[in-house]
Amino acid sequence: MWILTPFASAGKLLNVFGKQLSSLWQTLVPLLFWLKISRMLFPQRRQQPQLSESKDEKQVEEEDLSTTPTSVNYHFTRQCNYKCGFCFHTAKTSFVLPLEEAKRGLLLLKDAGMEKINFSGGEPFLHDRGDYLGKLVKFCKQELQLPSVSIVSNGSLIRERWFKVYGEYLDILAISSDSFDEEVNVLIGRGQGKKNHVENLQKLRAWCRDYRVAFKINSVINRFNVEEDMNEQIKALNPVRWKVFQCLIIEGENSGEDALREAEKFVISDEEFEGFLDRHKGISCLVPESNQKFHERFLILDEYMRFLNCRNGRKDPSKSILDVGVEAAIKFSGFDEKMFFKRGGKYVWSKADLKLDW
Repeated sequence: MWILTPFASAGKLLNVFGKQLSSLWQTLVPLLFWLKISRMLFPQRRQQPQLSESKDEKQVEEEDLSTTPTSVNYHFTRQCNYKCGFCFHTAKTSFVLPLEEAKRGLLLLKDAGMEKINFSGGEPFLHDRGDYLGKLVKFCKQELQLPSVSIVSNGSLIRERWFKVYGEYLDILAISSDSFDEEVNVLIGRGQGKKNHVENLQKLRAWCRDYRVAFKINSVINRFNVEEDMNEQIKALNPVRWKVFQCLIIEGENSGEDALREAEKFVISDEEFEGFLDRHKGISCLVPESNQKFHERFLILDEYMRFLNCRNGRKDPSKSILDVGVEAAIKFSGFDEKMFFKRGGKYVWSKADLKLDW
C-alpha cells in the first residue's frame, strides 16, 4: 500500500499543474494570434548597410565615368566652296545657328570643362565671309577665356583684314592641304579655277607669322596623293603640327544612297597609309590619325550643336546641348576620353605657351 502512495501524490500534482497550464495556454493563444497579425500588417524594415554601401560605390563610379568636353570640334556650317571627293561632312543642310544661340552653347561647353574649341565646316569663312566666325573666335578668347581657339579652313576665302581684326584672339589656324601638286588638287576637288592652292598656302603662312597665329596643316591621304613626297614643302612651311589623316568612309556623308560624295575611289589601305607615314617619319611635327583612331578620339558638334557618334561608321546625332545640356548629350557622343588623353589629344595648344619664334 505504501508503494502506491508516491504515485497518488504525483497524480494530484499533475492534475493541479495541468489546470494551470491549460489556463496559461488559453491566455497565450490570443496573444500569439495578435502578434502574428501585427507582423503581417506592420512588417519591420531590415537594415541593409551593405546595399547602402554598394549604392554609394555605384554613385562614385558613375561620377568617375562622366565625360569632360576638354576639346570640341564645332562644325557650325556644312556649306563649302570646295568639292573634295572624300569630304565626310558634306553640305546636307544650310543651317547656321543665330550668333547668340551659338554663344550660349559655347558657354555651356565652357562651364562643362571645355579648354579648346576648334571651328570647322564646311568652310567656316564662307558664312558672312568670316565675320560670324571672327565674332565667335573673339567671344571664346576674350569672354570665355579659353586657353585655345583654333580654326580649320581650306584657306581660299581668308583675307588679311580678317587677321587685322580677329588675329589676336586666334591661337591656331589649320589649313587643309592635301597636295603640293596643283593637278592633284584639281583631281581631289580643291581646284579653284585660276587660283593656285599652293601659292595661297604660302601667303597664309606669312600672315600667320605676321599676326602671331600658330600655323598648322591638315592633310587627308588618299589614292591620289599617297605616293607623293611632301618632305621638302612641309619643312619649308614649318607648321607647329602636321595632322595627317587616312581617307575615311562615313555612311550617309561620302558613301551610301543618301551621300553627297562617293569616296570609295579615294580609299587607301592601312599598309599604304603606313607607307606614307614611313616616308615622312623625319618630320617631327607629323601627327598621324588612322581611321581606327578617328572614331573614338574626337568630340564633333554639328550645326545644331549635337554631338555626332561615328563609332558605327556613320554620324549618329545626340540631342542638342541647347535642349538637354552638355552632360546629357555627351553620353551619346561615342567619345573615349581615356583614349583621347592616351593618344596625345591634349597638347600645347595655346600660342602663349608655344613660345614660337615669330
